[in-house]
Amino acid sequence: MIKDLTLHNRDQQVIQAINENNAELDAPARKKKFAAMAESPYRFFRGTSHLFWLDMYNDWRFALFGGVAGTQTWIQGDAHVYNFGAFANHDGDVIYGLDDFDDAVVSDYQYDLWRLAVSLVLDTRANGTFDESACTKALEVLVKGYLETVTTYREEDLEKEIHYTADTAGKPLKKFLKKVGKKKGREQMLEKWTRLQKNGKRVFDTTNPKLKRLSPVARKQFLQAFDAYRQEQQQCGDDAFYKIKDVARRISAGTGSLGTLRFYALIEGGDVSQTDDIILDIKQQDGPSLLLAMSEAEQQAYRRVYPNEGIRHQAAFRALAEHPDRYLGWLELEGAVFSVRERSPFKDDFPTDKLDKKKHFLKMAGTWGEVLATEHKRASRSVNPDEPFLFEQTLKQLTKDRESEFVTLVSAIATHYAECVERDFWTFLDTFKPFTH
Repeated sequence: MIKDLTLHNRDQQVIQAINENNAELDAPARKKKFAAMAESPYRFFRGTSHLFWLDMYNDWRFALFGGVAGTQTWIQGDAHVYNFGAFANHDGDVIYGLDDFDDAVVSDYQYDLWRLAVSLVLDTRANGTFDESACTKALEVLVKGYLETVTTYREEDLEKEIHYTADTAGKPLKKFLKKVGKKKGREQMLEKWTRLQKNGKRVFDTTNPKLKRLSPVARKQFLQAFDAYRQEQQQCGDDAFYKIKDVARRISAGTGSLGTLRFYALIEGGDVSQTDDIILDIKQQDGPSLLLAMSEAEQQAYRRVYPNEGIRHQAAFRALAEHPDRYLGWLELEGAVFSVRERSPFKDDFPTDKLDKKKHFLKMAGTWGEVLATEHKRASRSVNPDEPFLFEQTLKQLTKDRESEFVTLVSAIATHYAECVERDFWTFLDTFKPFTH
């Protein structure tokens, strides 16, 4: 029938991709994830990074200002304004930066920048405080902030650490980081997630709806897997004492990762007191969404470099983060691979819905661009160890006397793709309505 020839359309592509990407989720997890995605086009965007990669990976426009060896770096892979956040660095300072490396991979820098710019448009529209002209200006500020930061470099940069802290940031980030430093900390984190038993032992508080107690069998399996991770860490020269006090399932976290198997492990801190305990975030790693868009040859090359996703996550964290987490590693459990990292006591997201002044909105847009550029520069060193400034030099050459063209391109991509996401969102609501309520 002629009608069968019309099945290749955007709506069908979106429906098929969402079904395939969520096929392994059980019914409750699928419903919870779809309900989150149904909240707004921005939440939908966060839950469908696979669509972004299927659409953008082979987009010819990436060759205009990239698509060469020199524009490759570790990218975050799922860049959006809520994948930036507050956390503590190795000195205990509260800093602001990228805090999620589940989708990180070596690729062209533009994919991160494009995705971040799209998220700015969608988040701005979801919040409803600023009009389209303000959003357009914010896009310009974000892209300029990225470009100016990424093309500015000096030899001493290799020894210099760039911190986005309450001391170095302007408003409104300064106020946010000060508030996080004052209201959050290890004591507050432990109070939220754990409790003290009558015998004085600290355990997870599974009355918290985001935690679930493990069965005896599952607990035994986890402890065996964790012991292998602990032994590997000590072989690497870390003599920290990894004594597990308790373990629980972490549920209802994130948007795109909803339904992903995840654990919190409570381990002994630096001494035997109950106030310095550490929570490890142990999350199943199934591979970055970019893999779905890769050719078979590219996937084979990827597998040769990263035998499993825990190794890839660890390498990404070390490249992008200012200082690697001392507990950073991975473990295998029941045939799956899990990343291991410490949960920061200062973990928090900047509330974009609280932005009510245009100057603060524009300041944050510029900061997002600067932070992304800073971390791309840092990560490029591990990709090009013999040419530490190849990334900066290449971008400077590609954009010389074309800065306004670069800004225009990214802004246009962000605006147009945001409109596509909004259309896809309505297709999703129409098709999956029974699963979103």
